Amino acid sequence: MTSTEIRRSTGRRLQSAQWRALRDDHRGRVDDLIGPYLRARKNGAKHPVIDFLFTYYSSRPAHVTRWHPGFGVLLEEADDYLVLRGYQRLDDTVTVDPGFLRSRAGAVGATAALLRATASRPARLGCFGLHEWAMVYRTTEKRHDAPLRLGRAGTDAVVEEMPLRCTHFDAFRFFTPKARPRNEAELTRDRQIRDEQPGCLHTTMDLYRACFTLAPLIDSDLTLACFGSALRARELDMRASPYDLTALGYDPVPVETAAGRAQYVREQSTIAEDGSVLRAALSQRLSDLLALSNRL
Repeated sequence: MTSTEIRRSTGRRLQSAQWRALRDDHRGRVDDLIGPYLRARKNGAKHPVIDFLFTYYSSRPAHVTRWHPGFGVLLEEADDYLVLRGYQRLDDTVTVDPGFLRSRAGAVGATAALLRATASRPARLGCFGLHEWAMVYRTTEKRHDAPLRLGRAGTDAVVEEMPLRCTHFDAFRFFTPKARPRNEAELTRDRQIRDEQPGCLHTTMDLYRACFTLAPLIDSDLTLACFGSALRARELDMRASPYDLTALGYDPVPVETAAGRAQYVREQSTIAEDGSVLRAALSQRLSDLLALSNRL
């Protein structure tokens, strides 16, 4: 793809002052969202809620803090970006390398297919976040350094009294051996594209992973929006878990009660609606990228 074709595909050229202002605004929004957490993390502090978005996804803070313009945007006086993966010089500007898009076309297509399949299904809101309970069922081990609100016997009783309806393989694979047969379906990686549904908190969280693993093709505005949604989903995920996180300022959602389940569904619905909007936006980005990659 020539420089002329790239310009025609986007029409965006940002002067140094323009893109630096966007970059600084992005950094400010990240700081508002997780600044205290990032500073504590640098000093070695652990956080059982937010750490998940970095440790489980093998993400780094730079995946959130670093600003990317997205594919096709031309940056003036941006040589600092040339040391980053996926960028190239184009005439007197710096932009994401079309060759990088070509090399990632398979991943773009696979992600787009999963997002389309997920969006095609109605949201299921009856799981009540019991996956975290299933991960400690009938075991002496815990995944987090926090006490169990109901103790071990009480936690096991909740799993035995309520149906497990997990649809997300990456949660299901951490169920204890005794919990797995209790799920309504045996989930596998191969059938993930058939099982994913938009009501699942983890499916919404995965939108962040989709963005940062395709960086710098995806603009940071969308990546940060997906990260913020993932953070809200993760907070509900852990508030509804068997762990007592009140010392960290998280009020529990007691899904072992009817009132707690109703609260969970209300909050889950809001997150699912937000996730659906972001999923549609990301799907459109990926469709545009695939159309461009077919021209390379």
